[in-house]
Amino acid sequence: MRKLLLPLCLALGACMPVASDDTPTRAASSVSIDSSLPPMKTFAVPRPSAPVASNADIARDFLDLSFALESGRQLPALTRFEGPIAVRVTGAPNASLASDLNRLVHRLRREAGIDIRIAQSPTANITIEAVSRADIRKHLPQAACFVVPNVSSLQEYRQARRSTRVNWSRLQRRDRLAIFVPNDVSPQEARDCLHEELAQAIGPLNDLYRLPDSVFNDDNVHTVLTGYDMLILRIYYDPALRSGMTRTEVANRLPGILSRVNPGGDRVAPRRLSRTPRVWIDAIQTALGPGAHPAARRQAATEALQVATSLGWADHRRGFSHYAMGRILQGSDAQAAEQQFTMAQRFFDTDPQTALHRAYVASQLGAYAISDGRAEDALAIINPHLQIAARHENAALLATLMLLRAEALDLSGRGTEGREVRLDSLGWARYGFGSDWAVRAKMREIGALSPLKRQGAL
Repeated sequence: MRKLLLPLCLALGACMPVASDDTPTRAASSVSIDSSLPPMKTFAVPRPSAPVASNADIARDFLDLSFALESGRQLPALTRFEGPIAVRVTGAPNASLASDLNRLVHRLRREAGIDIRIAQSPTANITIEAVSRADIRKHLPQAACFVVPNVSSLQEYRQARRSTRVNWSRLQRRDRLAIFVPNDVSPQEARDCLHEELAQAIGPLNDLYRLPDSVFNDDNVHTVLTGYDMLILRIYYDPALRSGMTRTEVANRLPGILSRVNPGGDRVAPRRLSRTPRVWIDAIQTALGPGAHPAARRQAATEALQVATSLGWADHRRGFSHYAMGRILQGSDAQAAEQQFTMAQRFFDTDPQTALHRAYVASQLGAYAISDGRAEDALAIINPHLQIAARHENAALLATLMLLRAEALDLSGRGTEGREVRLDSLGWARYGFGSDWAVRAKMREIGALSPLKRQGAL
C-alpha cells in the first residue's frame, strides 16, 4: 500500500496516503488522445543499478517484507505462486499499458528469474483489469490502484469484499488474484501502478521506510522496480522456498540462498538501520497526507523531525523528515522551507543509494534559485540530476527538471538553447503528466518562477 506520493509540484500540494488497511494499493495522484503537443516519449532500455547491500541486511528486509502486511498485521506463512504465472489484461486499458506491461514482464523473467508470461486465457493467474478512477475510488477512496487475492474482476471483488476470501492473512498459497489499475490517468501513473501492484501480487505485501532504493517503500520515491526489488523477487521464487513456510523456516534458508544469488553481499558490512517507529510514520502521513488542517500538518512535520533527530538518524529517513518540513513551510515561510530542503539534501548526500531523492530535492532548490534570478546556480543544481531522473524512468521528474533548466537558460541569456530544452521536455511531460492541460499547467507554473516572466506580467 502506497502511503505517499512524493509531489512533483513546486508549490505546497496534497500528497495522498491510503488508509491503513490490509489491501495493497497505490495512492492516487486525464489524458487526452489527440494532442497539439510533440509526440509522447517513452523509455527504451531499462537501466537498473545492481544492489549494493549486505546479505545480512537483505535477509532482515526480506523477512520483514514477506511476513507482515502494511497495517502491521503479521503473516503466518510465506505465500507465492507455485508454477508458471500467466497474466492477462481486461477492461479498457489505455494505449501505453500493453507496452509497459510487456517491458515489465520481460524484466521479471530476465532479472528476477520468474516464470511469468502474458496470456489471453480467462483462467490466467493474474488479471489486470483497467477501469476508471471513479470505479476504483468507490471501493478504496484514496487509492489509485490495488490488488486482491482470489478474484478476477471488480464485480467479483464487490461480491467478496467483506468475506475472508479476499483476506491476505488467510492465504496458504497464491493461485488467482486481480489488479485494478486506472485507465484515465497519465501513462506514467498507470505504469507505476503496474510495477508496484504486480510486484506485490507475486511477492512481498509489506513496505518499509528504511529501504532507500526500493518500490517497497511508502515514500514513493521509486516508481519502477529497482535492482534491489528484482533481487528480493528472485529470492522470493528461489527453489529452496515454498508456500506455507514459516518465518523461522525461511530465515534458516536465507543465508544459503543469498550467498548463491548475491555472493558480493557476503562481503558488505551490514548497516543494520533501526526499525521505523509508528509515531514517525503516523506523523509523516499526517504532514503530507490529505484531510489535516495546516496547523496539524505543521505540528506533525515538526514531530517527525523531532523523532528523527532524537533517534540520531543520519540516513534517508532523516532527509525525508527535512523534506516534509520543507513542503509544509513553503506556503508560509519560503526562506525556512529552502533551509529545510538544503538540510534534506545534506543527509541524502551521505548515501549513494539516494540519487533519486536528491533529484527530487534539486527540483525544489533549483526553483528557488530561478525565482531569485540565480541562473548559474540553478543550472549547477539541476544539470547533474537529469540523467538520474532518466535512469529511474521518471518522466514527470525529468520533464520538471528540463523545464526548470529551460527557465534558467533563458535567465542566463541563452534563450535559443532554453527553447530547445523546453520543446524537448514536452514529450516526457506527456508521458509523465498526461493530458495537454496538465502539461501546460506545469509549464505555466514553472514559467511563473522566472523574474523575466514576472516582470513581463507587470
